[in-house]
Amino acid sequence: MKKLALTIIVLSLSQIPGMAAAAEYKIGFVNTERVFREAAPAQKAQKKLEKEFAARDQELQKMAKQAKDLQAYLEREGVTISDTERRAKERDLANLNRDFQRMQREFREDLNLRRNEELSAVQERANKAIIAIAESEKFDLILQEAVYASHRIDVTEKVLKALSDK
Repeated sequence: MKKLALTIIVLSLSQIPGMAAAAEYKIGFVNTERVFREAAPAQKAQKKLEKEFAARDQELQKMAKQAKDLQAYLEREGVTISDTERRAKERDLANLNRDFQRMQREFREDLNLRRNEELSAVQERANKAIIAIAESEKFDLILQEAVYASHRIDVTEKVLKALSDK
């Protein structure tokens, strides 16, 4: 009886590797960095942000030039002008630098906030495209983050095409 039970166990265990091989999975990978860089909606979002923040960027550049010019004036004429005028110019330069740094910080914060909003919308569209590809091509799993992914399973190109078609 023990021999029969042992034989059955050995035979059933020998079937397990065959069962594992029969159950193949279809796995895909999407490079989200590439999607954010190359997808048509991502590029439109980038251009929209550049246009939206262009005026503020020019204002910052103008302030930086004013500060640089004032600094150059103080270095060049600092010894020839009166002490009160020099102190006034130094105070103006300090105020200008402080305002510039504040505006630059606000600019970066606003830009990052808007960029995150736009990328979130792109991510949502990309996820919908990935789900559509997964369902139509019968994928079992599609990953967006991986340390390594073979080119065989990379479906990024299909996602980019799906996003450009919309």
